[in-house]
Amino acid sequence: MTASAQPTSPRRSDATRAAILRAARERFAADGYERATIRAIAADAQIDPSMVMRYYGSKEGLFAAAAEFDLRLPDLAAVPPDQLGETLVRHFLTRWEGDETLVALLRAASTNPGAAERMRGIFADQLTAAVATFGTDPTTTARRAGLVASQILGLAYTRYVVRLPPMVDTTPQDLVSWVAPTLQRYLTGTPEG
Repeated sequence: MTASAQPTSPRRSDATRAAILRAARERFAADGYERATIRAIAADAQIDPSMVMRYYGSKEGLFAAAAEFDLRLPDLAAVPPDQLGETLVRHFLTRWEGDETLVALLRAASTNPGAAERMRGIFADQLTAAVATFGTDPTTTARRAGLVASQILGLAYTRYVVRLPPMVDTTPQDLVSWVAPTLQRYLTGTPEG
């Protein structure tokens, strides 16, 4: 059998990287970016801390790798135009409440340039592409996506990071009722003046 015909088994480095990422996601979600340490992540992954640095270079590099996040946005072209705002608010509340990775990224983005860049990339790439599906020019699409992101990130920051009591105490349905009209205007309205 030739070398290329032999079945390949996963390399040990792949398993190590996977263990590090799994431990990092859990630790960042539980402790936040600032309190999570390379030593704690390495201990959770049952490896030496030097291995974390070898594969990811720094805590910031590890966080950026661990914070891969798919917003799983709905196909907005398939949503009735008058339900776009409601659909997005419901979707984002479900995503924020179902996965702490984005909360950890938001927490870190407020103090760490690498995490802020990662957050910008997630929203710029994924949200702008979703907004583009219902056909506006690129400048308007980017502006609409930015306005939606400002509302969603502000809502997430006050509800999940700062935990502002009125925001935490408000039911998801009430949040949809309050925020959806604003997103709807951002997505389909025109600026006044």
